[in-house]
Amino acid sequence: MQFDVNTVNKILNIDDAYKAPDTLLALMLNKTQRENIFKKFLNISTDLSFDWFHEYFEDEQAERKSKKQDFTPDSIATLLNKLTGNTTGYYYEPTAGTGGILITRWWQDCLNDPVGTKNNTNIPGISFFTYDPRKYWYQVEELSDRAVPFLIFNMAIRGMNGVAIQCDSLSREAKEAYFIRNDTDNALAFSEVIEVPKTKDFEKELNINWKEV
Repeated sequence: MQFDVNTVNKILNIDDAYKAPDTLLALMLNKTQRENIFKKFLNISTDLSFDWFHEYFEDEQAERKSKKQDFTPDSIATLLNKLTGNTTGYYYEPTAGTGGILITRWWQDCLNDPVGTKNNTNIPGISFFTYDPRKYWYQVEELSDRAVPFLIFNMAIRGMNGVAIQCDSLSREAKEAYFIRNDTDNALAFSEVIEVPKTKDFEKELNINWKEV
């Protein structure tokens, strides 16, 4: 495992894994620090086709007893994405965890570009030239304080466009929401991470109710 506990903790400059979620979230909200952290991870691996934190989170962060958290195997994530397909560029997933299924969908979009290649399906490999992050929107929801920072990381390092909402997908009560924005046509660019203001307009737009503190 490339990103074991010691490796991740060293990159994040923490001495214990329990500090990872808060540390990672703070890094994601700071542009300079965010991009520096991304580069440190990419120095170890540039394979973005899967969730690097799968085993790290499962071993150190998952709340299996209190919230019944567990990971979807990569093979199941691949099967689910093949069954559902994607031709619109819009993706929605509740209880997204750290983003394993989301990453599988994003990777398939990169490889096949179903939006950009609608009229060029007979030209193999054309998606390499046509994939434009601005044509895709990924909306994901997750309740766990521990999982959300990893979910944001996984979206932003891959240059996605979308929104990560920390909420109960059934009651629609939301604690936070973050816009993940890559407003370029560069599939290799990092995304910005922008905290969503807690206004009535965004409640309506995201179909949520801000949790009262």
